[in-house]
Amino acid sequence: MVVKGITFDLWDTVLIDDSDEPKRTKAGCPTKLVERRELVHAATSKLTDISFKSVSDIYDEVDSDFRNDWHNNNITRTVVHRLNQILDKLNVSLSEDEMIELVRLHEEMELVFRPDFVTGVHEAIARLSEHYQLGIISDAIFSPGRVLRTLLRDEGLLDYFDTFAFSDEVGHSKPHQSMFQHAWEGLHLFPSEVVHIGDRETNDIAGPHEFGMKAILCIAAVDRGSANTKADGIFNDYSGLSEALEEIKGR
Repeated sequence: MVVKGITFDLWDTVLIDDSDEPKRTKAGCPTKLVERRELVHAATSKLTDISFKSVSDIYDEVDSDFRNDWHNNNITRTVVHRLNQILDKLNVSLSEDEMIELVRLHEEMELVFRPDFVTGVHEAIARLSEHYQLGIISDAIFSPGRVLRTLLRDEGLLDYFDTFAFSDEVGHSKPHQSMFQHAWEGLHLFPSEVVHIGDRETNDIAGPHEFGMKAILCIAAVDRGSANTKADGIFNDYSGLSEALEEIKGR
């Protein structure tokens, strides 16, 4: 197989999901889940007499609907869309400036306490960029593409990538075809020339396979069931990625 491009999932492949939570706890801050609800309550309680529980219950309802769409319909609703739904259900209207600030505080939460990067990923990406075109294919639930680019840029990784498919920008989540198609077209390659790397069997292995890509399972951050994977390769440390790639190229 001729491999010309490699795409990476982001969470638990490049960045470790929720690795910011211990930092928040150490600093005496609430979890992200709680802080998001506190932000909405703080913004709305200035305008109406409403309890935190009422806000939290409606937030949970909208979040549940979002996750149903995300998992079952592969649709990613933006943060602003979801906050507007919450405010509509609360029958509260914020000024334009107040809404912009509420959205910003939601979206940039992981810029305050930043998630950790998977060990060895910096060196691996730099090395691979010398031989392949690289891309990112990632769902973006609260931190949008612009924030995720900032995290990559501040670690000196952004410029190694030639294309990005973030679900808040594409409008769909993995394993929808548009996410992978956006990436391979951005690389100007055929899907058969691209290998995807990720940590989830459905999103990062079965999804790419359906559209003619090869796929490698990354268990460097978390193992979600590697014993039953249908991946074309697997690694538990970035030092083993090159070997997995060479095995695919040799087929």
